[in-house]
Amino acid sequence: MFRKIIVVITFFITGAFSTGHQARAMAGGKAYAIVVSKKTHSQQGWRAVVEALEGKYQEMGVEVLIYRKGIEEVLPRLQKLHPKYTCFVAKQEETTREFVAEVHRLTRRYDADAYCDTLWGILTGYDAGSALSIAKTSKPLVIGKVASGTEFAAEMVEQGVWYDELKKNLKVEKQSSGRVIRSKVATDTTKGLVDSLNVYKPDLFIASGHGTERGWQIGFRFKSGFFKSKKGQLYGIDTKQRIFNINSPNAKIYMPIGNCLIGHVDSSEAIALAWMKSAGVKQMLGYTVPTWYGYSGWGCLDYFVEQPGKYTFAEGFHASEHALMYRLLAYFPELARKKVPLGRMSIPCRAGDKAKAAGLKRMDGVGLVHDRDVLAFYGDPAWSARMAKRPNAYDQHLTEKDGIYTFKIIPKRGGDTFKPINMNGAQRGWRPMIGYLPWRVKNVEILSGGELKPVITDDFILVPNPRTHDGRGAYVVRFKAKKM
Repeated sequence: MFRKIIVVITFFITGAFSTGHQARAMAGGKAYAIVVSKKTHSQQGWRAVVEALEGKYQEMGVEVLIYRKGIEEVLPRLQKLHPKYTCFVAKQEETTREFVAEVHRLTRRYDADAYCDTLWGILTGYDAGSALSIAKTSKPLVIGKVASGTEFAAEMVEQGVWYDELKKNLKVEKQSSGRVIRSKVATDTTKGLVDSLNVYKPDLFIASGHGTERGWQIGFRFKSGFFKSKKGQLYGIDTKQRIFNINSPNAKIYMPIGNCLIGHVDSSEAIALAWMKSAGVKQMLGYTVPTWYGYSGWGCLDYFVEQPGKYTFAEGFHASEHALMYRLLAYFPELARKKVPLGRMSIPCRAGDKAKAAGLKRMDGVGLVHDRDVLAFYGDPAWSARMAKRPNAYDQHLTEKDGIYTFKIIPKRGGDTFKPINMNGAQRGWRPMIGYLPWRVKNVEILSGGELKPVITDDFILVPNPRTHDGRGAYVVRFKAKKM
């Protein structure tokens, strides 16, 4: 569990950039790639999943890539297409932790840089019917209601309810009016959390604490119940062994940001599959190994929830991954591309002078490389789910004219002074500002703002968090680039 100081940033892309135009421009007419094994594609139910995605995204251009033994086979074609989105359709028995790691590694190799080169997702399900439901979901989700088994930034959501996992007997509810009510409840909050899904029907469910492939332990510092699953049915079981089935069909996002192993699909009994089948989850993240450092999972909360309205869930997930890779490249470059055993915490690593100057230690390097390939993203990566817009502390604008791009980070005035940039993501420290470009670019030349040490790839710009503001105006990066 971590508690965070919050800063939120909004980006605006100005100019005539429609969503479809962006997607086509970034991939030369084939913006969406579907990767599937020949075995899975040959089965009628799963082929219907692929066909549903093809139909949904035909306007942006779709190509289906079929492999026989491993996803590595389709890398040359992916490098040529360089699609904005890559969806890996996989049956549950294919969706191992090793498969998740292979997807991470493959999608960083579409070009020469070390960053992920596409917005990817793994579309799986308890069965083909469950996966097809996800594939057919097309209506964008604007998240207004949030439920959680851990504290979250209530000021960042329209309304929500959470049960404290650290302090027993505490429930906090934010009503749509903005009123926040703190209530004393029973120590065992199992039924309350089940009702938060079945009755309250949130658009987003957040969890932290202990977890395994088979269940979530509700209380972290005190005894409460569990969420478990059987044959695709998610249910709560309290300390009196009472069972409460969870049937919550409204489309939602699931963020078990601090749970170990929830994202590890080790069999048809994996709880992740039950969240998709009986709890309406269309996109989720989840660790495939025990989590302890937490940079990736908590980082997605920082970008997605605490910068409301800026990112889709897929974009927030990948922003966190970009931030992690930047941190590795900046302070532990020898580990950035190093392949290590999944979940290993005893890899050789040393903190150099630059890392030490930033307050980092050897275990920070170990933690970053531990997190790099083990956080799964399940669902269709092009489906739009984003937080309802809320007031933000800082704005960011990206404009383009005649091949000149201007990226501004604009602190808002509080009275007569600027507030310091207290970091979006204090949990693991000063996460960078990240904005996605409207199309892929090449031949980047920084014209001004180089002192901010920006990173500009073919599809995003990253500005290291300056931590404080001198009160003299916006941070500005101007660069010249050609469309690809």
